[in-house]
Order: sequence, then C-alpha cells, then structure tokens
Amino acid sequence: MGYNIAIDGPAGAGKSTIAKLVAKKMGYIYVDTGALYRGLAVHFLDRGIDPSNREKIIEACVDADVTIRYEEGVQQVYLNGKNITSRLRTEEAGNMASVSSAVPEVRTKLLKLQRNLAAEQDVVMDGRDIGTCVLPDADVKVYLTASVETRAKRRYEELKAKGVDCAYSEIAADIEERDRRDMTRETAPLKQAEDAVLIDSSDMTIPEVVEAIIRLCR
Repeated sequence: MGYNIAIDGPAGAGKSTIAKLVAKKMGYIYVDTGALYRGLAVHFLDRGIDPSNREKIIEACVDADVTIRYEEGVQQVYLNGKNITSRLRTEEAGNMASVSSAVPEVRTKLLKLQRNLAAEQDVVMDGRDIGTCVLPDADVKVYLTASVETRAKRRYEELKAKGVDCAYSEIAADIEERDRRDMTRETAPLKQAEDAVLIDSSDMTIPEVVEAIIRLCR
C-alpha cells in the first residue's frame, strides 16, 4: 500500500499548486483528480453536449477513455489516446467539469483509476471528495480553503498575467456559484472530512502552506 495524502477544498484554493509542491518535496506522485474530470469535460464539450443534459453526459461516458501518464515527471492527461493537457484549464472546461462531476456515472468512471494509483504508489491527491469518498483511509487529510475574495483575486491576477480580459466581479461570482454547486450536489458533495486538518491559506504564503502539510506527515 502506498502512503496517501488527500487534499480537498473549494475552487481556487490553490490545491493543485500546493499538492504538486508537497509531492515534489516528499518524492511522491501528484495526482490531479480535477484534471481527470476536466478531461471528461473536454470530451463532453467536443460532443457539443449542454451541461444540463444529464442523459447525454451519461451516454458520452461510455466511449471516453481518460488516462494520466507521467512524462519527464510531469502529469499529462490523455483523452482517447490524445494529449489534451493544454485544454484543461479553460473556464469552459472548468464549468463543464463542475456541473458534470455531480453526475454519479461520471464519478464512478474515474473512481477506480484514482484508487488504483493510490494503492500502488505514494501519492498526493487533490480534489473535492478525496478524503471523504475516494481515499477515506488516507494517511493525511487536509481541507485547504481561502476566502472568496482571496481566491477571486488570485484568479484575476493569474488571468491578467496571461493577457486575458476579465472582470474581478465576474470571477468572484463564478467562484461563489461553483462553491454552491460543489457543496450542495447530491453525490459526494464538497465538505471537510471529520479527520481532516483545516488550513486557511488566505493570509499564508505558498511555502508556509506546503510546510504546514509536510509537518502533518511526520
């Protein structure tokens, strides 16, 4: 059995950034579960499926093969044999993933892959329901969060740095809506596991958060 670190939390809390750094320092493999859901989301978008069309989403799961590979130590996501990593972080893919991840059949599709990875290797896995559903027996569980204002500011500055025209108010509203969807969905809602350690990164630097998590593993 591998040593498993589960990091859950809302959109924009910095889970992926923190998880990657923790994995690198610990010498573990980083598993970005959100990227897997976004991989399926890209499949749904390519099919022209409306996010509200639950039946079409379920149907499309049948011929979608989402896998991850590590190339030169970097996680790459493949959809039906094609590398789609560069398409995962668009707002469109994020919104589709947030909606479609509430569909039980979508979660079932990816659950086996996630658990197999954790059983075979030492991993740091981040997502919305890792500590509560995917890896309920994880050795370390963290619930990483930050205020809506902090998360919106981070996303706004990230997009601006990329030259993307955006409005802070719209980003904040989108984050609040994602929180609402994730926390109220019927299947595996976002919540802090009873045995997870809460870390609010609103007033913390990235190195401080990384060190706080690593201390939990000692």
